[in-house]
Amino acid sequence: MITVRKSHERGFADHGWLKSFHSFSFAGYYDPNHMGWGNLRVINEDRIAAGTGFGAHPHRDMEIVSYVIEGELSHKDSMGNVQTIQPGEVQRMTAGTGVVHSEYNHAPGQTTHFLQIWLLPSRAGLEPGYEQKRFSDVEKTNVLRLVASVDGAEGSVRLNADARIYASLLRPADGQTVYLEQTLAPGRKAYVFVIQGEVEVAGKKLTSGDALLAENECTLRVQGSAAAEFLLFDLAA
Repeated sequence: MITVRKSHERGFADHGWLKSFHSFSFAGYYDPNHMGWGNLRVINEDRIAAGTGFGAHPHRDMEIVSYVIEGELSHKDSMGNVQTIQPGEVQRMTAGTGVVHSEYNHAPGQTTHFLQIWLLPSRAGLEPGYEQKRFSDVEKTNVLRLVASVDGAEGSVRLNADARIYASLLRPADGQTVYLEQTLAPGRKAYVFVIQGEVEVAGKKLTSGDALLAENECTLRVQGSAAAEFLLFDLAA
C-alpha cells in the first residue's frame, strides 16, 4: 500500500523566530490520522532565524535525530556535549531517562534549515547518549547511504530503535535518470521524505516537502532526472 502526503497538507507553526512544518501531530498541531508511521513519531522541518533558537528544555524516552540542510545548529546538553551541527552531519541523541538540551542558530544573517526527527526507542529507561557523524556529498551521491541504524552498520550513527535511515543526493548526468531500489523485509514500513528537488517513488511524483508512506511493499524504486535530496526510512511496524 502506497500513500502520498503532500507538503501543503502538513501542520505549520509560525513563531516568528521559528517556522516549522509538522509531518505528524506535534505541539499545537493535532491530526489523529497522522500520529506517526511505524516507530517514526516526528519529522519537523524547521527554519530558525539568525541569533535565535530553542532554550534549554527536557526530553525523555525518545531517539532524536537532527539533519541539517542549510546553516548550522549549535547544541548543548546536560550530558556535557557542546557541538555545532553542519550540513552533511547527522546527530543522534538518546533522551532515555532524561536529557536537557538547547539548540541555537548563532550564524549571523543566516537561517538554519534542518529536520528534527523522533523515533520511538526499543525500550524505555535507556541511558542517555549522544553521537554525531559527517557523511560527505560524495558518499550520498546517486546511492542510498545508510546514515543511522540500530546496529551502526556501514559507519552510520547507532540508533536505539529498530530503524534504518538512508540519505541520498541525486545528481544525474545531463539527459540521464538515476534509479535506486530499496528492498523491504516482510512486515516493515517505509517513509520517504523529499528535502529538495523532485523524485519519483513507486511511480508517484514527489517534490520538496512531500512524503510517501509504504507498507506491505517488497521493493521501493526511487528515480530522478534532476538534482534532488531525500531521506528514506526503513521502519518497524
